Amino acid sequence: MMPPMLSPASPSIARMIAGLPDAIDAVTASAAPTHRFLRRRWYAAAIDAYGGTARTLLVERGGQAMAALPLIGLGPAPLRMAQVPGSYWPFRSGPVAQDAGPGDFAALLDEAGRQVRGFRLGPVYDGDPMLAGLLDAARAGGWRALPRFIADSYLLDIAAQQAEGVWPRLSTLRKNRFNEKHLAALGTPDWSFASGADWQSGLFDDLATIETASWLADRTDGRDAKFTETGHGRFWRAAATDPVLAGMMWIALLRMDGKPAAFSFDINAGQHKYAVANSYDATYGQRSPGRLLYYRNLVRAVADGVTHVDWGAGDSGYKGLIGAERGPAIRDWLFLRPGLPALAGRVLARRWARSGSARSGNG
Repeated sequence: MMPPMLSPASPSIARMIAGLPDAIDAVTASAAPTHRFLRRRWYAAAIDAYGGTARTLLVERGGQAMAALPLIGLGPAPLRMAQVPGSYWPFRSGPVAQDAGPGDFAALLDEAGRQVRGFRLGPVYDGDPMLAGLLDAARAGGWRALPRFIADSYLLDIAAQQAEGVWPRLSTLRKNRFNEKHLAALGTPDWSFASGADWQSGLFDDLATIETASWLADRTDGRDAKFTETGHGRFWRAAATDPVLAGMMWIALLRMDGKPAAFSFDINAGQHKYAVANSYDATYGQRSPGRLLYYRNLVRAVADGVTHVDWGAGDSGYKGLIGAERGPAIRDWLFLRPGLPALAGRVLARRWARSGSARSGNG
């Protein structure tokens, strides 16, 4: 039996719930496919890895969960500020049902104003459904929304590339095969892909091994590594305990003589692939193992029906060579409730904006 259609006139009811309710997953199931990794366990993994006590703003209409915004404390407790927990990448937002309307976001902000003086949403992409709804509601409700620029994203539109001709180019694939032969002179390469239940087989340890032998370990303190104990490994291991999230996590892996040598780690969200991290053992750096592996990964993505690859922020050079172009900007937002917090936002706006990044190039 089909669920009843919601009437736009149905009242939207928002409440703050202690912890992370199962209703988060109910919202996520009806969210845009690109946002269906924002499950309850995604936020719980962040709490496990980085700390905090979670509360969740939940909006319901006609008995259906329409939006969820998990929050933890931000700054000293007397300030009564909050932020969304989660991994920095792909982004920090909350799930929103695809048929959510203005009344749902107005109810969410009304309840937020009773619970906190303000909250941080982000880093998040321009056009994010939660962000877009909150910005409209903030303008109507007297909230002040303060942005700070973080970075440009880079998006590979595979369908557009293929419409212009064969992609990846045959010349590129021939060059890659030539380089793979040179790589084979250093050992026996084994190329593989894994997802889902495979995460229980020690793959995270393999990824950490590669990061430990990469340029990241030599040139940084290692805190940005995704899978090591000193990096963000605890988060990803905790997130993978959710079978749905594990099924969205995707790894392309190169082993040399059985030893982990390079990886590309993605989140597959429907036809959208988030390129989260890639790295390689510096021993093989002159043979470009990361580039060779990722082209194999892209060919597999095309076969699996992926139409867009989201490369996120960072060095645009190699992304441009692959065909990626500048996508939506990534920003942090502070939402300050009406009254004194919104007035204080006038003073904070420039300081908050300056604490972000300078935008390079045009735009």
